[in-house]
Amino acid sequence: MPKVPYTKPALNYANQLQQLKERGLIVESDSKALHILETISYYRLSGYWYPMLAFPKTAHIFKPGSTFNNAFKLYCFDRELRKLILGELEKIEVAIRTKSIYVLSQRHGPFWYTNSAHFRNSSHHGTTLSKIVEEYNRSDEKFVVDFKKKYSNPMPPSWIMLEVTSFGSLSMLYKNLSGTHDRREIANYFGLDDSTFESWLHSIVYVRNVCAHHSRLWSRVMRITPAIPLSPRYTFLNHTIIYNTITGLPTNNNRIYFLLSMLIYWLNIINPTHTFKNKLYRLLKAFPMVDVRAMGFSANWEAEPIWNWQKVMDDEK
Repeated sequence: MPKVPYTKPALNYANQLQQLKERGLIVESDSKALHILETISYYRLSGYWYPMLAFPKTAHIFKPGSTFNNAFKLYCFDRELRKLILGELEKIEVAIRTKSIYVLSQRHGPFWYTNSAHFRNSSHHGTTLSKIVEEYNRSDEKFVVDFKKKYSNPMPPSWIMLEVTSFGSLSMLYKNLSGTHDRREIANYFGLDDSTFESWLHSIVYVRNVCAHHSRLWSRVMRITPAIPLSPRYTFLNHTIIYNTITGLPTNNNRIYFLLSMLIYWLNIINPTHTFKNKLYRLLKAFPMVDVRAMGFSANWEAEPIWNWQKVMDDEK
């Protein structure tokens, strides 16, 4: 199909609301809806009323009974889900940084990350190192300022440098490591083979960026698909080939359910007493209109040992 110029006009808030009404969306309160359109935007909210559109969705006609309030509630659920995930990702990132720094520093010294001999592709290493140095130079952390004042080294040891390095850069360092033993020792701590560990790192960097940019997550089809672990040491999903409960087609692990299962797997290792599942349960309970099938949850997800859902519900009583 040939491309065409974009010719749609910019609508003011009142016209945006009128357009939604003409398309069949029930608006419970005009004043509330106008305030939400003004502070969140029509376009951002459109991702949350998209599931309410009748087929064909290109006609932009809402299913009977679709309401503005339900679309806004989905937006609020997604916002809280992103906040919950970001809080747990921090714990996982810190643990991965800690193990990577320890293993590589013990074997190759404090400045291992500067030596291209430890990496498969020297060009890629140079690019990553340049980003790391930029991040270091921008940092105003006191420990960075103190190091620069006291020492003549152009760069600090890894336990300082990787504290101000983005998780994306750390992921690229791991991906490019040449030492098989190094890669395996780090991954083995988390009960994964190094290829799966690398893939999961890439996936959580992607999801972290989605959350940090306040983008829609709950029904998102993930552009970065995490690998299925062949033989994880710790409890994971028994059924890793997940089928869409509506279409019957495999989802290829590209929905948030698989990512949430990954987070639980990691948290079970890092902090066995974590309450992530309890928090997620409370969130789902607070927003009963959320269809977990759109999040990729399998038909038998509650029976998966890693979710241990019955225990979570018992704990909530």
